[in-house]
Amino acid sequence: MNVKQIFELGIKVGIASDPRGPKGIKKYLDRVKKQYDSLKPEDKEFFDTEKLDNPFPDSFIHVDDGKTEVKRVLAGIDINGPEILLASQLNGRGKKIDLVIAHHPEGKGLSNLHEVMEMYTDIYPQHGVPVHIAEKLTEERIREIGRGVHTVNHFQAVDIARHLNINFINTHTITDNLVDKFVRDYLNKKGPETVGEIIKTLLELPEYQIAQKQGAGPKIVAGAPSHRVGKMMLEMTGGTNPSPKVYEHFSNYGVSTIVGMHMRDDAIKNSTEGHMNIVIAGHMSSDSLGMNLWLDELEKRGIEIVPCGGLIRVSRVKKGKK
Repeated sequence: MNVKQIFELGIKVGIASDPRGPKGIKKYLDRVKKQYDSLKPEDKEFFDTEKLDNPFPDSFIHVDDGKTEVKRVLAGIDINGPEILLASQLNGRGKKIDLVIAHHPEGKGLSNLHEVMEMYTDIYPQHGVPVHIAEKLTEERIREIGRGVHTVNHFQAVDIARHLNINFINTHTITDNLVDKFVRDYLNKKGPETVGEIIKTLLELPEYQIAQKQGAGPKIVAGAPSHRVGKMMLEMTGGTNPSPKVYEHFSNYGVSTIVGMHMRDDAIKNSTEGHMNIVIAGHMSSDSLGMNLWLDELEKRGIEIVPCGGLIRVSRVKKGKK
């Protein structure tokens, strides 16, 4: 597989796990196309036409020489300058790295991070929150995140990769979708009745076991182990944390427990005031789980995975099955 084929496979698996469903993805891409078509000719020059086919604007191909057959990838949660230099060093020492894959956004993916948050407007009504509330709160948070990422040095790592001829992509919401669906299906299958049982269930998964040993395992940050789960909501995709104001609405519309990767203090405060239970599964461990599910697809195709950058690599590929 070449770099483009690998990224296209990522888009495919990301869509298959997206909480909006294939119809929701199509509606999103139709809105993007309509937006593009409405632009004046002089404005179309500045529109990134990759967004017409890629429903995950925080995930992109950053460097691609267009010819490499990928046999080994260096993959991590955070890929910055040192990790790109590591790839170059490994190349120089005879361990050829054909592609570097980051989870967290870089380059255009980072500058567009806020755009992916639009999916909250489709997700929240699935949990009883009226669309007008979901839309208003999401718009406010999108503007906030947009202002925040606007000041960042988006292309620092990308520039290093380009100078060193290192192929480089990132798959943020693609792999967040994978962990969101996997953990939701897993918890629904296991059916934990108390918040404490959620923790025990998560700790059946190796990524969370390793994180627990490292001091960053799943935690209850609101509620108590004996509290009943009630209606549960997963919060593991959507770009970044939503508006802290949304939690009072979740509580009002029947959500009792949220399982997420991470949460801001003001959101935890609002959740507590709404008498909700909050389980933080863990950031690096959850991101690793999503990345592992994606990297397994590459391993099945004979590609070697070299972990770095905080990735807790756990392969679920059966030996001899490639």
